[in-house]
Amino acid sequence: MQNFIFISPNFPTNYWQFCRELKNNGMNVLGIGDQPYDELKPELKDSLNEYYKVGSLENYDEVYRAVAFFAFKYGRIDWLESNNEYWLERDAALRTDFHITSGFQTSDMPRIKYKSKMKEYYQKAGIATARYHMVDDYAGCKAFVDEVGYPVVVKPDNGVGASDTHRLSSDAQLKEFLVYKTAHHPDVEYIMEEFVRAEVNSYDAIIDANGNPIFEAGNVSPMSIMDIVNDNDNSIYYIIKDLPEDTRAAGRAAVKSFGVKSRFIHFEFFRMTEDQASMGKKGQIVALEVNMRPCGGFTPDMINFARSTNVYKIWADMIAFGGTDMPVGEHFYCPFAGRRDGKHFVYSHEQIMQKYQQNMRMVDRIPDALSGAMGNQMYVATFSTREEMEQFYSDVLATTDAANAEAQKELSSILALGEPETAPAPVEKTAAPAAKPAAQPKPRKTTRTAKKK
Repeated sequence: MQNFIFISPNFPTNYWQFCRELKNNGMNVLGIGDQPYDELKPELKDSLNEYYKVGSLENYDEVYRAVAFFAFKYGRIDWLESNNEYWLERDAALRTDFHITSGFQTSDMPRIKYKSKMKEYYQKAGIATARYHMVDDYAGCKAFVDEVGYPVVVKPDNGVGASDTHRLSSDAQLKEFLVYKTAHHPDVEYIMEEFVRAEVNSYDAIIDANGNPIFEAGNVSPMSIMDIVNDNDNSIYYIIKDLPEDTRAAGRAAVKSFGVKSRFIHFEFFRMTEDQASMGKKGQIVALEVNMRPCGGFTPDMINFARSTNVYKIWADMIAFGGTDMPVGEHFYCPFAGRRDGKHFVYSHEQIMQKYQQNMRMVDRIPDALSGAMGNQMYVATFSTREEMEQFYSDVLATTDAANAEAQKELSSILALGEPETAPAPVEKTAAPAAKPAAQPKPRKTTRTAKKK
């Protein structure tokens, strides 16, 4: 029986499904987290063979001792993952220290965590990238701005999501940012990039041990996460019905360039909405960044709705068997709409639910930890046609406020751009072994807490 340690299996709240599918595949699933065992979801408790509570996942020594305890009790640890951007470097350090060779090591981190380093590997794959400058002083930054023009985007070179991301449109804003950096983050390396007029298209895939995709999908974000966070705006993105061939080709090329194996990935690309001389023509794919984990929030569930499948199982099959025989069914558009509290919407929650009751797949409040990028009230639905999806967005996000109405009009114009022509290509799959995993013993409902030295 293989031993799999899952770091922070309780967050995001849907990640218990990864644990369930691993356990169903006959693996020994061992959780490490900082939430008390009694507060875990019942579904997560049932999906773990054992759980070890630490005082803080930020404390490396505590987590190290937890892994050591499991190794002492169960033997060699075969896998260690969190599937979470925040813990990627911690995961790699633990693998390196415990000689777990099934995932990235500490030496792999620069190319997959630092935005400046990613560009080299995108370029090796033949994918255009935005010009950049590592933030130094006003003179250096201004020289870069003189080359590319305003606006520019500034963000931590090693950052998560749109956190601490700034759009600078004038010399005055540049000076303000440099004062802010000196006062609040003097030791943080920031990257400054030319602004790309584009929507974000993603390549979401599950990659096997040989670096080949066994499942592929993608989403589109017509509005940038940076603007949603900075402007306290509503949030929208959607799983595209069929993955465009240029996105598929760029994603596969990047997988090879970055040396990805045995992972669920989320690679982001710009699709340019107008010509830009430094990068290419309208509609062209330009690199944004790689994320060596599933797309955040509830996106795995949305992919399931859009493809009539179960990506949690496909991923767990890849881990346990090297491939999968999980079928993929009918394709749909699956839009996410995140309403922001405090706005005056034309249609009430009850009216939206009444009109789209046959289409709704998830309706819930967004956890505070995710609300900055995703809004406060979420709606996830499926539609067979793009026109139906566009009407859904129009209804859910319509407001009586003039400024918000103007933003909605702009969004409608972006959605009206449509999408590239696409013909879905067959995805190579590695068949799972015919033998079924042995039945699992009942989970140990115990909590281990590391002893203090």
